[in-house]
Amino acid sequence: MKLVPLGDRVILKQLEAEEKTKSGIILTSAAQEKPQEAIVISVGPGTEKVKMEVAEGDRVIFGKYSGTTVKVEGEDYIVIQQQDILAIVK
Repeated sequence: MKLVPLGDRVILKQLEAEEKTKSGIILTSAAQEKPQEAIVISVGPGTEKVKMEVAEGDRVIFGKYSGTTVKVEGEDYIVIQQQDILAIVK
């Protein structure tokens, strides 16, 4: 099955939480905070008013409570509107 976003929506794959701190402390899964960073998997066609500014493969930062999480074939994805993407990481 393949997710195809409609309009100005984008499909994201959230990056995994860090298992170690920068100082080397190993975190338990309960202490790990999910990052607001993701990879763009698929981009919708946009609308007359919204030009799509992200592309597949871009690494982006999105709002903490943005989008809808869906599970497809055992994988978690986030369906989000482009306006909820805060920045592209270069």
